[in-house]
Amino acid sequence: MSGGSYYVPESSKWPILGSLSLGAMMVGTGTLLVHGLAGMPVMVIGLLAILAVMTLWFRDVIRESRGGLYDAQMDRSFRWGMGWFIFSEVMFFAAFFGALFYVRTFALPWLGGEGAKGVASLLWPDFTATWPLLNPPDASIEGPSETFSPWHLPLVNTLILVSSSITLTIAHEGIKEGFRDSARFWLTVTVLLGLTFITVQGVEYYEAYAHYGITLQAGIYGATFFLLTGFHGLHVIIGTIILAVMLWRVYRGHFTADDHFAFEAGAWYWHFVDVVWIGLFTFVYVF
Repeated sequence: MSGGSYYVPESSKWPILGSLSLGAMMVGTGTLLVHGLAGMPVMVIGLLAILAVMTLWFRDVIRESRGGLYDAQMDRSFRWGMGWFIFSEVMFFAAFFGALFYVRTFALPWLGGEGAKGVASLLWPDFTATWPLLNPPDASIEGPSETFSPWHLPLVNTLILVSSSITLTIAHEGIKEGFRDSARFWLTVTVLLGLTFITVQGVEYYEAYAHYGITLQAGIYGATFFLLTGFHGLHVIIGTIILAVMLWRVYRGHFTADDHFAFEAGAWYWHFVDVVWIGLFTFVYVF
């Protein structure tokens, strides 16, 4: 071609196996949410299958890259692919943030009597349309008894994630400058910070269920809280796994100052996760 060559990969079984694994995990997850523990085995099998497919698929990609099969065209393809993937993640979280804003800006004032739509004020004269909805007026409706202070565990996790973006940037600069020891050290710190974030969020979830009455069944606040923070936590887990793999590759000497896009892609993903958390901290915990 006039613009350069194209690399045509050989036939691969990983895309279809990945799709089937993801489908099994989602079926199991849906069954678990609706029918209880009956869906747990299918969900676990699907999750393990996804992890296996990701491991073997990326193994093949690493081997092809190390074998010199990729050129500048493939590098551009990888960059565009990662860019569009992160854009799809932006839209994913935008949907949940949009639901939160809709409830707080429109639905809640309507329930409280704004205009001619005060349904809740007709059913419960003492109803007050404030966010979050604590202690619902009807005893049959579950709701949280109180909410988290943003200045305790949420603030700790915010400082952890912001710090991890800084340490990751330092590690990236180390790779670009050829300082391998610096890159290894600061990337190790980043992975440890990711694990710490996951641990702190686990403690927060325990507190939510055990002491605050915040559950998936606790009305719209509980649902939006766990959807937003839960999916973000899943992304942190995925990002930590990605960075751990990058750390292993740094130790193996896979990256050079001019050839380390896999590391860059992991860094893009991690910085995106960091930005999402800042939005969560601001709109879920503080305001």
